[in-house]
Amino acid sequence: MVKIITYKNRSVPVFCTVEKSYNYQKLNNKLHELEFDFAFRKKWKSIQSVEMVRDVAILQYNDGTKLYLEVS
Repeated sequence: MVKIITYKNRSVPVFCTVEKSYNYQKLNNKLHELEFDFAFRKKWKSIQSVEMVRDVAILQYNDGTKLYLEVS
């Protein structure tokens, strides 16, 4: 299932499984916690997509590198 998440005026597709769709809400909460983390906001500008695997969000950059973010 593909959903779209908007954070700081930038939309990114989120790929998550149907049975774990509640993790999408956890990701929203985690992004709200990181609202004043300026280093993360700078990284967010180059995020291409997000994949949810259990309680971990895998943020994929434009150059192919990945950042793992625990959302639990």
